[in-house]
Amino acid sequence: MTGQPELCRVDEVVARLDEGPWPWAVAERARIDAHWAGLIAANPALYNGQVLIARDRRFAGNRLEVRYTPTDYAAFLTFRDLGFPDPSSSNCFGLAALRASDGGFLLGVMGGHTANPGRVYFPGGTPEPADVLPDGRVDLLGNVLRELGEETGLLPGEVEVAPGWIVAVEGGRTALMREIRIDLPAEAARARIMEFLAAEAEPELAGIRIVRTPEEAEQDAVPGFVRSYLRHAFGSQPG
Repeated sequence: MTGQPELCRVDEVVARLDEGPWPWAVAERARIDAHWAGLIAANPALYNGQVLIARDRRFAGNRLEVRYTPTDYAAFLTFRDLGFPDPSSSNCFGLAALRASDGGFLLGVMGGHTANPGRVYFPGGTPEPADVLPDGRVDLLGNVLRELGEETGLLPGEVEVAPGWIVAVEGGRTALMREIRIDLPAEAARARIMEFLAAEAEPELAGIRIVRTPEEAEQDAVPGFVRSYLRHAFGSQPG
């Protein structure tokens, strides 16, 4: 569909870490620092921790190979906000396409203190150094399950991981979506998550939305890669 992110399915994603530095961030440090100063002035809750940026991404048969390098969150957000000006790099991140037993999907509404306030998409996020295994592999499924737990309170033993990844390429973003199933109807799953959020001092999510048709996701707050995934999942877009 014209203007929609390109989708494909892969059986596995093989990711590894290359130690930095990220040349773009080195060259643009002054602009990064100035941009970050403006961001934290508007939102003091932002934290300049470490994340991983994809420096190489290639498809090889039924798998996707990605190489990451570490950078700081200030550089990452500047890169994003400037429209991904380094063509050799991209934000390649995992998302938990959380699906209830009745077929509905559960999307999170990002809290006002986050870098994406009001945006609506699947739990997940950019990988971090904590997701790097001792042998240098980046554990993207582990990242997805960790983010799912942090955002919703759902633990790995409470969900089932479906095989394969749906990859959506949208400019400088590469979304790696993995269907994660919970053996509860959507309303019960939402109630369970909302109970968790109510007990958190500063939850990352402000709420949970249930989507049962792709039309329910056709709104500006839902990124294009999530809308494309839902069309595919509900059978209205070729796989």
